[in-house]
Amino acid sequence: MSLHVIIGAGPVGTATALRLAAAGQHVRVITRSGTGPDVDRIEKIAADAASAVRLASLAAGAEIIYNCASPPYHRWPQDWPPLAASVLAAAEHVGAVLVTMSNLYGYGPVAHPITERDPLAAAGPKGRTRAAVWAQALAAHQAGRVRATEARASDFFGPGVRDQSPIGRSMRRLLAGRPIAVLGDPGAAHSWTYVPDIAAALITLGTDQRAWGRAWHVPTGAPMSQRGIFTTLARIAGAPAPRLRPVPPWLLRVAGLAVPSLRELGEVAYQFTGPFVMDSAALQDTFGIGPTPADQALATTMTWWQHNGRTAASKE
Repeated sequence: MSLHVIIGAGPVGTATALRLAAAGQHVRVITRSGTGPDVDRIEKIAADAASAVRLASLAAGAEIIYNCASPPYHRWPQDWPPLAASVLAAAEHVGAVLVTMSNLYGYGPVAHPITERDPLAAAGPKGRTRAAVWAQALAAHQAGRVRATEARASDFFGPGVRDQSPIGRSMRRLLAGRPIAVLGDPGAAHSWTYVPDIAAALITLGTDQRAWGRAWHVPTGAPMSQRGIFTTLARIAGAPAPRLRPVPPWLLRVAGLAVPSLRELGEVAYQFTGPFVMDSAALQDTFGIGPTPADQALATTMTWWQHNGRTAASKE
């Protein structure tokens, strides 16, 4: 039994912890609040992961450290660099493999299906921040100081995903038959990554040395438009056909004056104004794992919401 340390207990960190625990591994989840899944083999510790000395102490003996942290959306440029540097230093100190959970922001707008070969050329602050985090980890790997890899996913969905994605933010409205506000073009093709597939990919990348020293796209199914995915979810739930209302850019700017997280969406609005598609063939071909079929993933997501929607609402 190996020790696996997970930074963060959001949907991805939680799914990864549960998967490791089910496989008989010892899991230590570190968050500021000490939250995490209440199951055997998962130890929950309250600590600030940006404290390198404290984190190195808590990670002693770890085989793999998974950085699944998620600082406040509007504070990425301020919070990500010290956090990532601390996690990298801890992995180096204890000799653990470092697996960082990331997204596609670092690429910026790309007019074709995105692959890992595309440059990290984002112009916005969040995209530049994510690119810099990976550049730092990759430099440490290439210098022989640490074994590092990075997983990149598109907008994700699945059990436990609430306000962290456009789908989760809209589920209660969909189930109630209320209009759903969407960014950009509701009919534009878009890649969506299923959280359990992210967890499986993170564990694979951490335990297979072929993964180290580069970034990988998490197995992701064929793209679906926002209209397509909400229509499918409504059909599964037996809910009325969704009524989608595109949000004009000016309204997003106005709303952002009061809600910082909405203001930040302007930087990545390009992901919804036209096709935004990722290619995950490299990981699928190398490790022989693929995405969960879309109908199965969406049905499982809907089942979770139908059983947990009221509880989720009461906690927000």
